[in-house]
Amino acid sequence: MTRNLPDHADYQRLRRRIEERLGPKGIVADEEDLAPYLLESRGLWTGWAPFMALPASTDEVADTVKLCREEGIAIVPQGGNTSRVAGAFIRQEDGAILLNLKRMDRVLNVDPLDNTMSVQAGCVLQRVQEAAAEVDRLFPLSLGAEGSCQIGGNLASNAGGLQVLRYGNARDLVLGIEVVLPDGRVWDGLRALRKNNTGYDLKHLFMGAEGTLGIITAATLKLFPSPRESVSLFIGLSDLEASCEVLALAQGATGGQVVGCELIPRIALDFTLQQAPDIQDPLAQPHDWYLMMKASAGREDSGLRETLEQMLGEALEAGLVVDATVAASEAQSQALWRIREVLVEAQALGGASIKHDVSVPVSKVPTFIRQANAAATALVPGIRPYAYGHMGDGNVHYNLSQPEHLSAEDFMALQPDIQRRVHDVAISLRGSISAEHGVGLTKRAEIKRVKPAIELELMRRLKTAFDPDGLMNPGKIFAPEDD
Repeated sequence: MTRNLPDHADYQRLRRRIEERLGPKGIVADEEDLAPYLLESRGLWTGWAPFMALPASTDEVADTVKLCREEGIAIVPQGGNTSRVAGAFIRQEDGAILLNLKRMDRVLNVDPLDNTMSVQAGCVLQRVQEAAAEVDRLFPLSLGAEGSCQIGGNLASNAGGLQVLRYGNARDLVLGIEVVLPDGRVWDGLRALRKNNTGYDLKHLFMGAEGTLGIITAATLKLFPSPRESVSLFIGLSDLEASCEVLALAQGATGGQVVGCELIPRIALDFTLQQAPDIQDPLAQPHDWYLMMKASAGREDSGLRETLEQMLGEALEAGLVVDATVAASEAQSQALWRIREVLVEAQALGGASIKHDVSVPVSKVPTFIRQANAAATALVPGIRPYAYGHMGDGNVHYNLSQPEHLSAEDFMALQPDIQRRVHDVAISLRGSISAEHGVGLTKRAEIKRVKPAIELELMRRLKTAFDPDGLMNPGKIFAPEDD
């Protein structure tokens, strides 16, 4: 749908009306104060906004949305601004204001008997985790950005993270949500029910919708018993294909107690050791591929360590594993998992990189990596694959570092062709081009290319039904002409 872009007077009139409702603390208009909210999370682009609204309650969000609707001005909702696909990024051509939820940061209720917690959308994920721990419970969503990302953004993007294997994605951790709709009405779906079979489950429409259907303002979350024992392993594999079999052995031996399973190539470990000299290579000899694994149990001395050590012995005898270490303490476990944390940024040592966030069936991860490597190398000889990720749920962060013979500029100019070939491999294996990062601005053209027409049609119908004026996060998921 096409909207007329506002002019300066339109923005100024809206700003005065919103400030009358929210007060001086509810508006940020100074360019210097706005700057951090307009910078894309990887520093790739700087956006634009006439001002930012900072509501402190659901009613204030609703009133802001109503005022924007009356003025015909769009809204880009924003949480912690950690999106990897520019999902909360705002451009002048969007004709929108920014609405950040950071003032809505209260923990509303924690019920350890019900194993639930209700929080406002602006709660930082780490604070949600801490509030659960204060009552001896676990909220298992765990991300690299957990110190700054907000739970509302996590839900709007259906975040994944390190523990999806056992606990699921963000949408699997939610019992109910509260949403401000594009017309300013509030849907209070903050239920704590485990079963509610009364028709369409509306909450799932808003989770993963990236703020294009409404603004999530609060959520009722699932909590879990805190683990009493956890065991971390670092495993040198005989080859890439062994990764699936070792994971299956571990899941079978523990009865599904594996919390996370990360695949790491040697190049990523080499870069990590350079990036952080205090990190030690966990194994005596280098190997092409590694698994980092963590399992947990509900009581101490559960026998989990012995079970995993026996599993490793069986894997060694079967020729799946060539070496491994089991962390002997919590400090050693944290040291192992720091490798996974550092390797993300360590790729910068290899120069420019082209990144992908794909998923395939777990059993197809080795096939995907080998086929994607072949496709990328055929296009750019000397390219350096840096494929790592969440082996347990089939999510591969298939990144590629520039060849030594190419400049960064020349390499990045090849990005569209490289990404198309990598995405085609994922789709051929019935995978997805976005496992946990969403669509945002950066993947709009690709989902239009790879998604079945009927899926796109149904998505557009939903967008039109919920947001007929196209005022919610314009330009995300769909290009403006598709909204």
